[in-house]
Amino acid sequence: MEMNLASHDFRAVGFALRLHAGANALDQLPAEVERQKTRRAFVICGQTVARKTGLLGRIEAGLGPLYAGAFDAMDKDSSWPAVERALASARAAKADLLIAVGGGSVVVGTRVVAILLAETGDPYSLMTQYPQGKPAYSPRLMAPKPPIINVVTTPNTAMNRAGSALKNDNLDHRMEFYDPKTRPVALIWDADALLSAPPALIRSTATTNFSTALRALGAADMSPLAQADRRHAFALLHDGLPRIMDEPQNAALRIDLCAAAFLANRADDDDQGRRRYRDRTGGSAYALATALHIRHGHVWQGEATASVMPTVTRRTPPADIGTAARIARALGVWNKGMTAQAAAEATAAALDDLYQNIGMPSRLRELQIPRGELPLLASDTLKNFNANPGDRPEDYTAQMLDLLHAAW
Repeated sequence: MEMNLASHDFRAVGFALRLHAGANALDQLPAEVERQKTRRAFVICGQTVARKTGLLGRIEAGLGPLYAGAFDAMDKDSSWPAVERALASARAAKADLLIAVGGGSVVVGTRVVAILLAETGDPYSLMTQYPQGKPAYSPRLMAPKPPIINVVTTPNTAMNRAGSALKNDNLDHRMEFYDPKTRPVALIWDADALLSAPPALIRSTATTNFSTALRALGAADMSPLAQADRRHAFALLHDGLPRIMDEPQNAALRIDLCAAAFLANRADDDDQGRRRYRDRTGGSAYALATALHIRHGHVWQGEATASVMPTVTRRTPPADIGTAARIARALGVWNKGMTAQAAAEATAAALDDLYQNIGMPSRLRELQIPRGELPLLASDTLKNFNANPGDRPEDYTAQMLDLLHAAW
């Protein structure tokens, strides 16, 4: 029997990393620091971790003379001023290894600190560039970077990636950096560390991951490695997301959600050398959600994603019926004979119900932002490398504004 080998023509890349999960996983931190042959381990975290948990004390006690201090003021969305202060503190401490303790913002900010500790030159020249009328590009950052260990408190997909984006109120877009050498040498999913995050924050992070994992299932010709990882990541999220608020002390559930984030990242690293599947619906929703939570400090990424995803799903159905069917089938709403539009409508309705049942918004107006700001938010979507690195048509902002009005 002949078969289409497109999905079996692939390469995969693995990255050196040690992962520790479970009760007292943080006890493995000193051994990981020693394994890197470093002597000045510097912690970066936010004020919640520093003041409302015992994690800093555990780390300092465990590292002993290897502990070089901490910066405890990384903020939501990793602002450029906070990263500048963290960088100055790390330099003053003569840090040769960085430990991020927190959620995605802390992990992202720590990566940029590592870049700026090593690279010379203006940070604005090191970040992703958006030349007028040309595709965006990220400069190659060649200097060796200090090793990073991530002790995560939320199941964020930033945990083992290489890209970073900072909020900068003086620019019309985020400061975006990409450097594979900032991937962590170790990940720690400590039960107590994960339980230190409020359930609502875990729900928000998992909602973003769920929405992204669902869209990823629409890809055709996935390699068997990527397919396995994406399917199990979605299964873990589909099972776990509705349970988060009802099981606030379930550390195993939170570790499952971390595993889902890790698997989604691993799937993205697979299929190297193949044309990456680009999902217009997911890309548009990501661009809109990013603009929303960056501009409005009270909005988390998960809430921003949930508020636009059903509408964007309805308004941008896949051109390929196979893609629409795979996504609808994952939610159990596919019926034989559906058109792509009908499948998208059924998917959007299922998302509406799911988000509402777990206490998340499914309309933009629920975020309590002024409707008059929609044009500004639409313009904020134009420079977002993950959403549209090269294809930035002249009417892109108008398209985004139409989606925002529809999502209201």
